[in-house]
Amino acid sequence: MNTFDVAVIGWGKGGKTIAGTLARAGKRVAIIEQSAEMYGGACINVACIPTKALIHSAQSRPEKDYDPEYFARAVDSRNKLTGKMRDVNYAMLADLGNVVVIDGVARFTGPKTLVVEAGEDSLELSAETILINTGSVPVIPDIEGAEFGGRIHTSITLQQAPLPEHLVIVGGGYIGIEFASMFSQFGSQVTVIDKNPRPLHREDHDVSQVVSGLLDGVRFITDATVIRISQTQDCAAIQYVWNEQEQTVRGDAVLIALGRRPATDSLDLATAGIKTTKNGAVEVNEYLESSVPGVYALGDVNGGPQFTYISLDDSRIVTDRILGDGLRSRNDRQAIPSTIFTTPPFAKVGLTEAEAEKAGYSIKVASKNVADIKAMPKPKIVGDPRGMIKVIVDADSDLILGAALIHIDAQEVINLVALAMRHKITASELRDTIYIHPSSTEALNEVLGTI
Repeated sequence: MNTFDVAVIGWGKGGKTIAGTLARAGKRVAIIEQSAEMYGGACINVACIPTKALIHSAQSRPEKDYDPEYFARAVDSRNKLTGKMRDVNYAMLADLGNVVVIDGVARFTGPKTLVVEAGEDSLELSAETILINTGSVPVIPDIEGAEFGGRIHTSITLQQAPLPEHLVIVGGGYIGIEFASMFSQFGSQVTVIDKNPRPLHREDHDVSQVVSGLLDGVRFITDATVIRISQTQDCAAIQYVWNEQEQTVRGDAVLIALGRRPATDSLDLATAGIKTTKNGAVEVNEYLESSVPGVYALGDVNGGPQFTYISLDDSRIVTDRILGDGLRSRNDRQAIPSTIFTTPPFAKVGLTEAEAEKAGYSIKVASKNVADIKAMPKPKIVGDPRGMIKVIVDADSDLILGAALIHIDAQEVINLVALAMRHKITASELRDTIYIHPSSTEALNEVLGTI
């Protein structure tokens, strides 16, 4: 039995960050990763970084015709980038003297013991502290023929496949919309099938309408129930019910984008006495500790928001438990922003208008189309004045309850709005703040001045 102070299962953002911190603090750390292609975690290898690299390539091409050779070059450039980042991330831990990198699939054999298997080889180890950081996997819907492989893809495998002439996306949520935007710019014909009345149905109607309008040429089939997916050597067929009629759409590739679930199937958590939720997430308290003291879960696997920056903050909480005073918790989190990298991006934070009204707030709404904002020249400078800015304000306190930003640089400006919300800076203060000119941030002067 090999003994460590800390064992980290999975090389995600939270796991790799805390592994380095604890190693530098003198702890003997084992980091376990099932694939050498995933050193550094999902974000740099198959998710955030590679998809945004492809989106940049799609945006940079003035022609929007179908060009599989351009796509192949973009994929090759993306792979070189992620390869370099993977090497750097590996060295960041492997070069530390008291970190041991273990390749293989880990499972619990007891509360503080693991076995790691790689082919016919296995290694047993124990650790005082174990961090589960295995991420998430795509949800496979209960639809006939919905099995990944061939022409039916996850958001990961689609990026490595040839550019489809016609891509059919099942799901009009965040992943589906981002990929619809990207592949339509690469020249694919894109059809999105969604069971809801409109894509991004949890957003306010005006917001989802503006975002959908950014996706030039994308066909949306809403209020549709997919009942069957099949594929042949030549194409894939999606059968769905719309308006009580069964219909079929065919494409070269299908992306199933119906969310992700915690990746815990192979961990044998029950053997360790680790409790899970109904969807398989590791059940944790506000300090991210599981039902077994000393076993923590970070990132997607604990059922929280599925963002890399949340996994990073998870590492801060657990580090504080191990090395600090242990007071930091996820209950401290407020105003967590997010972005869909459409062109231009859609960023949001806090409550929608509908959510604020349902919560009983008396609200004021500041909303303007970007093209009509005179004090926001940046989008016009770069040639894309599409989008809108919408801010929900508590009429009684003048505090910001939420915002939806759809414009150039929205992924940056939303951080300022979120910071203001966390520190209770009023809408009036944001309205009257001095901003750089020309920038996208200065739009807040004019938009918030409408209420």
